[in-house]
Amino acid sequence: MADRTALRVLPVAAVALVVAALAAGASGPARAGASGPPPTIEVKPDSQGASGEVRASIEIAAPPAEVWTVLIDCAAVPRLMVNVHSCRVLDRDPAGRWDVREHVTNASLLPAVRTVLRSDYDAPHSLRFHRIEGDFRVLEGSWTLEPLDGGTRTRVTYESRMTAPFAVPNFIVRAVLRRDLPQTLVNLRTACEARRAAEPRVVAAAR
Repeated sequence: MADRTALRVLPVAAVALVVAALAAGASGPARAGASGPPPTIEVKPDSQGASGEVRASIEIAAPPAEVWTVLIDCAAVPRLMVNVHSCRVLDRDPAGRWDVREHVTNASLLPAVRTVLRSDYDAPHSLRFHRIEGDFRVLEGSWTLEPLDGGTRTRVTYESRMTAPFAVPNFIVRAVLRRDLPQTLVNLRTACEARRAAEPRVVAAAR
C-alpha cells in the first residue's frame, strides 16, 4: 500500500517542482537587444503524442558561417542554453559531418537531466539532432541558418519536439519552452555579435 501511495504522490511532487521552478525563473520576455527584434516563438501540442512542438527564430547581425561557429561550439553551450550545466563531446566524425554529445541540465528545484544527442551537420546551413540515450523519452529537431541581406545577416530557426523526462502535464512543458527558448536565442545572438565586434580589435592587436 505504501508503495502504491508513493507512486501516486511522485507525479504530484514533480508538477509542484516544475510550477515552483517556473515561478522562480519568471523574468519576463527575452530582451530584443540593440541589433534586432525579439525572437518569434510558436509552441503547440504535438500531433504524435510528445509533450510539445516548438518553432522559434531570430535574426542575427553576423554571416551564417560566423553564427555556425558559435552554434556548434560545445564549450559555449552552457552560456547559450538556459539551464544547461555542461556539454561534452562523446564521439565525432573526423570529417566533421556528425558528433555525439552529452548535455546535463540543472533547472532550479528539479533533478539533473542527462541527454545524449547525435547531431548531423550540413555546414553552415543546418544541423539535425535526435536523442539516442538519456532521460528525455523524445527529443529531436533542427537548427537552420538562412542568409539575409546578401549574407551579412542570418535568420536562425529552431524546431523540435520533445517529451519531458518527468511525469508532468504537457501544458507545463510547453510553458517552460515558451519561457526559456527565447532567452536561448537572444544569448546566441549576443554571443555572435560580441564575437564579431571583437574581431577588428583582435586583428589590430596582431599587426
